[in-house]
Amino acid sequence: MSTPEAPDSNSGPTRVESLIEYPCKFPIKVMGTKVEGLVHAVTLITKQFDPEFDASTIELRESKGGKYLGVTVTVNATSREQLDELYRTLSTHPMVKVVL
Repeated sequence: MSTPEAPDSNSGPTRVESLIEYPCKFPIKVMGTKVEGLVHAVTLITKQFDPEFDASTIELRESKGGKYLGVTVTVNATSREQLDELYRTLSTHPMVKVVL
């Protein structure tokens, strides 16, 4: 159990510093039911947040039973906000089950 730090009287809540140094290549794994259009949808969303995204770098992995598909995209991450919004947008797509 950690002990909370005393707040600075001159500012609001402190934000934890990111362990990620931007810009960097950042892999995101998207999982969904293996249906036509999943990879295309993930690619379009990814390009909205990283216009330089190279779709030829996508990695695909089927589940053992073949029902699900893991799609790994590696983006050029420029900020925490960019990654947060990309995760949020991917997570809300109807074909997507999980984003890691």
